Parts: sequence; structure tokens; C-alpha cells
Amino acid sequence: MKYNLIYLVLGLTISQLSFAHGDQHKKPMHNQMVAQQEDWGIGGNKNEINRNIAISMSDDMKFKPEKIDIKLGETIRFVIKNNGKLMHEMVIGTKPVLDKHAVMMVKNPNMEHDELYMAHVSPGKSAEIIWKFNRSGSFDFACLIAGHYQAGMVGKIEVK
Repeated sequence: MKYNLIYLVLGLTISQLSFAHGDQHKKPMHNQMVAQQEDWGIGGNKNEINRNIAISMSDDMKFKPEKIDIKLGETIRFVIKNNGKLMHEMVIGTKPVLDKHAVMMVKNPNMEHDELYMAHVSPGKSAEIIWKFNRSGSFDFACLIAGHYQAGMVGKIEVK
């Protein structure tokens, strides 16, 4: 009986490990991703948000607003609303990083995003990015869905 109980506990533990291992291909949840320092900042903590900035996207391939001024050290919650009928996204970065990613998106149009500085937003839906701007400079944001970036769906972030 004692050994049966040990095997039962050991078996449950192994099956739980197997289940967790089987989930490895699922997309991480926003709050479970590890923040990594980028040239344009780092994933922010929701408890340190300094302000919210509403961003709207539409099928005219525009962001509103197109230019955002941020103070160095601010943690911003971008509340991103897709007012269009097409899928759109907001990706923050430097122009070279966005250019490179845009080429990948043309080659792989169904690519899913899971970085803290990206939000893929279905038509009529909203998403958010919480980002700490701990580096000063001029940065960009864009919709990198194939054709959207090329049509000029970009914006500018100035961090001073």
C-alpha cells in the first residue's frame, strides 16, 4: 500500500510535468513574458504606469496620433483600438528593426507576435502595450502586416 501511494504521487507529478511540457508551443501570455532591454526601452510593469495613451488604427493605414512625446523614464500603457475591418498591429522599435521585421512579415504573413512591444489587434478590438521608455531618442511604431507598413502605417515616438 505504501509503495502504491508513492507511485500514485510520482505518477501525478510526472503527468503534470508532461502536461506543462505539452503547453510549450502555446503563445505566452502578456504578463508571463520576460522583459528584455531593447534600444527603445523595456517591457513595463502595470504597477508603474505613469499615463495611458490611446492609439487608434484604421483601414486608411494611419495611426492616431502619429507622433507621441514621452519623458525619459515614463512607463506608458498604450491602449490600442483597431477601428478598421482589417487586422492591424502596433510594433514599437527602431527603423532598422521595423524594416527587418516588415520583410519577414511579407514572407510569413500569418506570423504571430509575442513580444512585449507588439500588439496584434483584430478588427473592432483593443489591446495594450505597457512599455517603459528608459532610453532617450527617436523611435518608431508601425503596423507590419504585409502592405500596411509599405503604405505608410507608421508613427514616431520622441523620448526626452
